[in-house]
Amino acid sequence: MLTNHKKAEEIVNKVNNESHPLESGKDLDPFIEQIGDAKYVLLGEASHGTHEYYTWRTAISKRLIEEKGFNFIAVEGDWPDCYRLNRYVKNYSDSGKSALDVLRGFNRWPTWMWANWEVVALAEWLEKHNKRLAVNKKVGFYGLDVYSLGESLEAILDYLQQEDPKAYDTARKAAFCFEPFGYEGSDYARHTRLVPESCENEVVDLLKEIREKIPQYNTDHETVFSTEQNAHVAVNAEHYYRTMVSAGPKSWNIRDHHMTDTLDRLMNFHGENAKTIVWEHNTHIGDARATDMARHGLINVGQLVTERNPEDDVVKVGFGSYKGSVIAGREWGDVMREMNLPKGKTGSWEAILHQSGANDKLLIMNEWKGDPLFEQQIDHRAVGVVYHPENESYGNYVPTIIPYRYDAFIFIDESRALHPLHIKPDGHEMPETYPWGV
Repeated sequence: MLTNHKKAEEIVNKVNNESHPLESGKDLDPFIEQIGDAKYVLLGEASHGTHEYYTWRTAISKRLIEEKGFNFIAVEGDWPDCYRLNRYVKNYSDSGKSALDVLRGFNRWPTWMWANWEVVALAEWLEKHNKRLAVNKKVGFYGLDVYSLGESLEAILDYLQQEDPKAYDTARKAAFCFEPFGYEGSDYARHTRLVPESCENEVVDLLKEIREKIPQYNTDHETVFSTEQNAHVAVNAEHYYRTMVSAGPKSWNIRDHHMTDTLDRLMNFHGENAKTIVWEHNTHIGDARATDMARHGLINVGQLVTERNPEDDVVKVGFGSYKGSVIAGREWGDVMREMNLPKGKTGSWEAILHQSGANDKLLIMNEWKGDPLFEQQIDHRAVGVVYHPENESYGNYVPTIIPYRYDAFIFIDESRALHPLHIKPDGHEMPETYPWGV
């Protein structure tokens, strides 16, 4: 928290003088110009349940796709679910009747992260955009996450049963190892804590066999890639769940390494000139080295992508809001509910931005690097899928050196909850999710 009132006032004045009002898609022009020829644009969010974060990321993504030729969107979601949506937006046959049809199948908690009307709108736009493009030019949609152990094994079995009976036996052996736990990673994790046996060898053998045989598979190129990716998910999910029962940063770091490695594979798959848009929480896309995450031994996607690529190739964008409403649960697996998002606490980044004017704004951060005024940690709100608004000041703020965590920042003064598919509104009519045309 920033307690020096004079410095806080100086920051407020600087933000007031140098921020850009954000009212329509046209107001993104300074940011689109800043991106230049970057290949990685990482778009954050301060919660997984805020309407404006999804709609502004959609507005940015559309412009990057149309104006700068970006090839795919990669999100903090499960590979099998997102690959089904990828096939829909790329106009594959038998891929679903509509984006709504596909997204209703996203049933892993927290379902609202991707099964929402805001993503329906994005997916339908992508599907329409892709219709006029050649197969190798269509814009994709992929999941980067590591949680889909059972779903990934099932997808591998379905593919290999038709294409490679011998490899199917290896996959069946791996699946059989997880059967006693119902393919649930948390149950498997508890078992390995009590009994020093694991399924590590089975999933590693499976990945090895698939990688060796990929040149022999003659089905469509992308489905072969997806099968290999599901094998990577199985290996890293097994490792993730086996380590999650112990305290410390290891399981977090396994997950973010997996997401970054997946992004690397996707970039290689799309060719040397590929460009990607990443949608993840601020805690994943903002550089961990500019926060207290580093002190706790945590790395993240933003740090890894920045370290692996030239500086000008990566642009990281943070999001935040001062007050409003949000979708979340009060515990893991809880019913989703709309909650109050309290005003940002005094001295926080959100409070400072509100004090500089109660309006939405875009900030370009690069010119603030090296400015002593910003060479200090300021508390910056992060809301998870499990949220207790009444206690947020005790654990929902990440001390951050703002211009080193992000290259740009989008601030919403008063945000509102997004529109999940699985709770109201739950009809077949899309609610009004875009107050301005993008």
